[in-house]
Amino acid sequence: MNQLPLDDLTAAVARIRGLLLTEEKVDRAVSLLAVAIKESLPGSPGAGVSLLDAEGKRTSSAATDVLVEQLDAAQYELGEGPCLTAWALGKVVIIDDLQTDARWPRWQSAVASLPVRSVVSAPLIAGKEALGAFKIYSAMPGQYDESTGRALSLFAETAATLLAHIQGTETPLRMAESLRASLASRDSINRACGMLMERQGISHERALQQLIQNARVSGATLVEASEQLATRVPPAGS
Repeated sequence: MNQLPLDDLTAAVARIRGLLLTEEKVDRAVSLLAVAIKESLPGSPGAGVSLLDAEGKRTSSAATDVLVEQLDAAQYELGEGPCLTAWALGKVVIIDDLQTDARWPRWQSAVASLPVRSVVSAPLIAGKEALGAFKIYSAMPGQYDESTGRALSLFAETAATLLAHIQGTETPLRMAESLRASLASRDSINRACGMLMERQGISHERALQQLIQNARVSGATLVEASEQLATRVPPAGS
């Protein structure tokens, strides 16, 4: 397993903090974060940082190479994938081998021809605000485990705090009110997922994918789609 060296990442965050204090540019900051992750791991895997809005749409992102851009673009287009799930659930998502992991079938099919097997994605959470997600893609299977996820989460937590306090004049990071409401109502999303899981016998990840797709189709936020589902689906036993 590839391990994230915390000392290296801590040093990288310190360098980024200095940059933010002087340049205060979100695009530049997330690019440095992606490079820091890539340089901290052996084998030069692809890495990236995505900032997302309340509907899971990209607002700002950085990628270390074209492959990462392609893998991310497929997630944004289809409304499903490990990074969107990490952001929406606020937890680390790990794929041991994409060829055998069927949690995101459309995304899996869309990127089948690309050289990616292992994935780890961690949410960028500052306080109660989920800003987006870190992600690392590897061409080899079985590259990441729970310890990798924990280390990436620690890095993500610090980085998210820095990003949340940027007050740049060119590309400021402003949390939309709808995102704040969505994050404050995460219980609504989890309840809606629970309803779908019970009614359709599907996994939590698959239920979340369906909610995200419902939101995209209706033009609603994720929390609005969840609340709509709750009002349409009668309680069990009725």
